[in-house]
Amino acid sequence: MKVCIWGARGSLPATFNAERARDKVKAALEIAVAKGIDSTTDLDSFIDNELPFPVRGSYGTNTPCIQIEGRGDEYIICDCGTGLRDLGNKVMQERQGKNGAHFHIFMSHLHWDHLQGFPFFVPAYIPGNRVTFYGGHPNIEAALRTQQSEPGFPVHFDNLGSEIDFVRLKNGQELELCGVTIRVKAQYHPGGSFGYRFEKDGKAAVYSTDCEHKSATALTDEGFVDFFRDADLLIMDAQYSFAEANSIKEDWGHSNNIIAVEMSGMAGVKTLCLFHQEPVLDDFQLQKFLDDTIEFAGFVEKKPGNIIMAQDGLVLDL
Repeated sequence: MKVCIWGARGSLPATFNAERARDKVKAALEIAVAKGIDSTTDLDSFIDNELPFPVRGSYGTNTPCIQIEGRGDEYIICDCGTGLRDLGNKVMQERQGKNGAHFHIFMSHLHWDHLQGFPFFVPAYIPGNRVTFYGGHPNIEAALRTQQSEPGFPVHFDNLGSEIDFVRLKNGQELELCGVTIRVKAQYHPGGSFGYRFEKDGKAAVYSTDCEHKSATALTDEGFVDFFRDADLLIMDAQYSFAEANSIKEDWGHSNNIIAVEMSGMAGVKTLCLFHQEPVLDDFQLQKFLDDTIEFAGFVEKKPGNIIMAQDGLVLDL
C-alpha cells in the first residue's frame, strides 16, 4: 500500500513569502561557508547531505488531502483541501487527459480547509470521469454546492463535467473498495468528524485528523486505541503543543503532539505522521516541533516505532 500526502496544513494554507525564502538562503550560505565549499564541490551532494531539511526543502503549504493507493482507473482520496489541486494536476498529466477515472473521496468533515481544493480539481470537469464522495455528514452535497455558487465561485457545481454521487457512511461501518478494507470512526470535533482506517495486503494506514483528544481522557479511550491498533502508518492531528491544547486552544477541536505519541505508543503504531500543522509555523519551527516530539518520545515507555512530519508530496510505501 502506498500513501501520498498532498496537503497537511490545518485551518488555512500556510504563508511562504520572500522573507521566509531569504531565511532559507541565508541559512544555506552560512552552512556553505562553514563547510568551506568551493567550485569543486558537488552541489547536489552538498544539498542532499549537508543541508537540513527545513533549509533545502519545505513541509509545504497546502491544506489537507491524502491519497491511498487505488487500482487501475480508481483513486482513493481523503479530503479536498488545496492539496487536491496538485493531485488533480498530477492525474491529468499521468493520464494525458484521458477520461474514465473514478475518484473515491472520503471526507473527514465539512470545514472549509477540507473543501476548498475541490473547485480547482481539474478531473472533476472532465466528462466521462466519476467522483464519489463518502462521509458521515448528511450535508456534504449542500456544502460543496454552496462553495461553488454565487458570489463565491464562477463555475457552478451543476456545470462540472464529471458524474458526481454521494454515499452516506455510519460510525463503525466497514466497506471494501479497490481491494482495500475501510473502517469508519466518529471523532471529537466541532460539528463532528470521521477518521478512516485502510487495510490492504496485511498493511494498515489510519487517517485521523481534526479530532481533539483531551489529556485527561485520551489514554482511557479504548475505542481510538483499537482504531489505531498496530497501524503501519497513523496520520494524526497534532496541530498544537501540549501547552496550547490545554490552555488557550482547548476545545478548538485539535490534538497535540504529546497525546499523539502516547496514543500511538499504546496502540503499537509503527510510524506516527504528525498532521494538520499549525499554518503560522514556518519550516524551521515545524522542524523544532518534530524534534521536540521525538525527544519527548525518548522518555516514555510506549511510543511509535518512528515519528515523522507530514509534507506536501511525501510518498510512503508501507
